[in-house]
Amino acid sequence: MRFDNVLTEINGFGRFQLRTFLLLIIPRLTLPFNFLLNNFITFIPSHHCDIRSQNNGGVFRNLSLEERLNVNIPFEQDGSLSSCQMFAEPQYQLLSNSSNLTYIPTMPCQNGWIYDTTIFRSTLATEWDLVCDKKKMNRATATIFFVGVMLGSGIFGFLSDRFGRKKTLLLSYMASFIFGIATALSYNFLMFATMRFCTGLGLSGISISSFVLCDNLNQCLEWVEIRHRTTVAVLMSLDWSVGCVILPGVAYLINDWRFLTAAVISPLFPAMLCWWWLPESARWLMSNGKTDDAHFYLSKCATVNSREDVMADLKPEVLSTVILVEDENRKYSYLDLVKTPKMRRRALLSGIVWFGVAFAYYGISLNISGFGVNIYLTQFIYGVIEIPAKGFVFFTVDKIGRRWNQAGMLILTGLLIFSILPMKQGDLRTAVGALGKMFSEGSFTIVFLYTTELYPTVMRQNGLGYCSFMARVGVAVSPLIMLLEDVWVNLPSFAFSLVALGSGLSASLLPETYNVRLPETIEDVEQTTYWALM
Repeated sequence: MRFDNVLTEINGFGRFQLRTFLLLIIPRLTLPFNFLLNNFITFIPSHHCDIRSQNNGGVFRNLSLEERLNVNIPFEQDGSLSSCQMFAEPQYQLLSNSSNLTYIPTMPCQNGWIYDTTIFRSTLATEWDLVCDKKKMNRATATIFFVGVMLGSGIFGFLSDRFGRKKTLLLSYMASFIFGIATALSYNFLMFATMRFCTGLGLSGISISSFVLCDNLNQCLEWVEIRHRTTVAVLMSLDWSVGCVILPGVAYLINDWRFLTAAVISPLFPAMLCWWWLPESARWLMSNGKTDDAHFYLSKCATVNSREDVMADLKPEVLSTVILVEDENRKYSYLDLVKTPKMRRRALLSGIVWFGVAFAYYGISLNISGFGVNIYLTQFIYGVIEIPAKGFVFFTVDKIGRRWNQAGMLILTGLLIFSILPMKQGDLRTAVGALGKMFSEGSFTIVFLYTTELYPTVMRQNGLGYCSFMARVGVAVSPLIMLLEDVWVNLPSFAFSLVALGSGLSASLLPETYNVRLPETIEDVEQTTYWALM
């Protein structure tokens, strides 16, 4: 008898699983809130040089504000005031002849900037003047956060496999909450960057990627029988989309970056209170030789699901004989991902897929201001469009399989991103971008379920930690790719398209896992014909 058989007997999709799922909704909402927070707190509003300290012998007292701006700040080609330059000397002749094109010397802003606070009362850009020459620092904040997530994914993947899902999850909750509040209280940019990095590191223990909880996904899936795995995986990913829809509303109501940063991390406080009712993964307990503890949680599951009679004859000593459990002293590391040929090939291909999925998704998601539409509306559209994507995945992933669904979604994402290259900013570009976001989200939804099924129980957290690391590399790089706009305005989109297409081809080389039991050991991967590369 295998573990999946036991789950079926005690109802692998009952009230116990539903309760676990509901307990995880609150903390999972913090993921889209924090992963997409940069779209709002780093927003750069319209701005121009601050000329309030200039008086020029009292002459300015006789001029209106518009006239002061005309004689001190040059205009751009689109008719707007220059954001970063001012005239070296006031140009009073422009009051009578504003079309004079004679060269006039300019210089960078000398006394700071005046910002338009119509959309946001306060952002990082307005707080620490991260504009003009410091604009790259503003964009780098997303990379700093995701580097923390990237490093944390490996750390928490190891801790989760070594000490269990539940204990590691509490550590993630506590670290994320403390550093998140510290971020909101930052008194300079260096402190903000450090605290934001640490927040990302803590959140990585909750998330396997920008979307779903790493530990929690496995806690749920490892308590669900095979035939309901798809349903649970898709339902669990819906809270990400709901969070994406809610976030612009929260940002609209809280338009100060400090209060917004504190607000998006606050759901972790009730999550810590709910942690006590979460179960440990019985699969992990069995794989680590903790048979008595596994029996305790299995009995609890059976009781909640009204299947107590099943566990009456299944004592701990019986569990240890009928379910394969490797030597409890055997500890696994990331090196085990590459020691055997099929695991090595699987790790290489899945790493490429995760990099491409995250790189393309965040290339679209973190560029909502690049479509020329209101950022609140764009974020809302991008959140709503994810829901039909999940519905599509739900109805097709068990019909055409995981592999071709994954590959197809990525290839369509790449083609749609490529198609926006010749388009100008506006509604059409936003609509096509939203379609790209939809298929990109579909690929993200599939990759969690797919990867969970690819790796054996004893290596699942290490495997997912490695894949999450690769995803974080993609996410960390994607904001910096936007700096290539200075070379060619369409170069970032071209890069996102190329990577999505390449990762789609890599996904087509992975094995199909539909309707196959979860592998529990590395030997399952190497020896079972089901897991041979097809």
